[in-house]
Amino acid sequence: MVHEVRAVVALAKGQPVSVETILVPDPGPGEALVKVQACGVCHTDLHYREGGINDEFPFLLGHEAAGVVESVGEGVTHVAPGDFVVLNWRAVCGECRSCKRGRPQYCFNTHNATQKMTLQDGTVLSPALGIGAFAEKTLVAAGQCTKVPTVDPAAAGLLGCGVMAGFGAAVNTAPVQKGDTVAVIGCGGVGDAAIAGALFAGARQVIAVDLDDRKLEWAKGFGATHTVNAQGDVVAELRELTGGFGPDVVIDAVGRPETFRQAFDARDLAGTAVLVGVPNPAMVWEIPLIEVFGHGGATKSSWYGDCLPERDFPLLVELWQQGRFPLDKFVSERIALDGVEEAFHKMERGEVLRSVVVL
Repeated sequence: MVHEVRAVVALAKGQPVSVETILVPDPGPGEALVKVQACGVCHTDLHYREGGINDEFPFLLGHEAAGVVESVGEGVTHVAPGDFVVLNWRAVCGECRSCKRGRPQYCFNTHNATQKMTLQDGTVLSPALGIGAFAEKTLVAAGQCTKVPTVDPAAAGLLGCGVMAGFGAAVNTAPVQKGDTVAVIGCGGVGDAAIAGALFAGARQVIAVDLDDRKLEWAKGFGATHTVNAQGDVVAELRELTGGFGPDVVIDAVGRPETFRQAFDARDLAGTAVLVGVPNPAMVWEIPLIEVFGHGGATKSSWYGDCLPERDFPLLVELWQQGRFPLDKFVSERIALDGVEEAFHKMERGEVLRSVVVL
């Protein structure tokens, strides 16, 4: 059976997205059909529309989603029809050298659905991050479905990308230790999740850095104890706020050479700089090697917050239910499928943390 559903598609590079009717097949072996209930509008979707990821147009956008499993294919046992799930874009294989060494969060062979979703004329769609969830239904590898307690899908879906990336950068990648001083550069959804993660991990000081005073004010709501407007000398101000030494951990949630240089320079001796913001492939970071040697510590990149979805998604939902993690605060507005293009513009103007498509 083929399902005809409405979905948001980027047909050509740099062009406004449109709502199209697409064809979604029933799940085959190892696959799951998910009725999408909500999907967040993430910068990565805009990067796809602009051709910043690759040129495999047309793209079926959306990847930060939650919904209900409608049906599963042969061999699928860990989820069943009716399960409420958050979708993830790193379904681990269990067989690669990293998985076999007990480090599945670094799986080198993550997988997606085998069958293709298409436009009505048969044109094959490229689903964003292997998910494509700005759609009434989507087909994914069953391993991309993580069962969690049934909660508000608009908030839960954000665990599928930005919130997990930021929280995990602080808790898993750094990792922030009790009593650490932490700075987060870039206070959008990912940065604010890193701030909340640092607070959860026991940081005694969390400094938010951004060019936008409005975003700095929002950051306080996620646990920032101090703020720095990036129009000034960020490195000098971070050192001043930390007794002249610099933070133990600096997380770059922007992903530009200049912001990562600030993170590298501002951290304390033997401190840690974490890159979680996604750079443009053309960006280059140059630094004298003696500075790497002399500063000590660590520079790290964070892959999806180095998370294990089956461990971390339910944990964050439970923390939210206990009032220990403000997941619902990331939802700025709820919109329809035809509101995605305007949501991109709001995101570019810094007016929202997350617009969420609700179906």
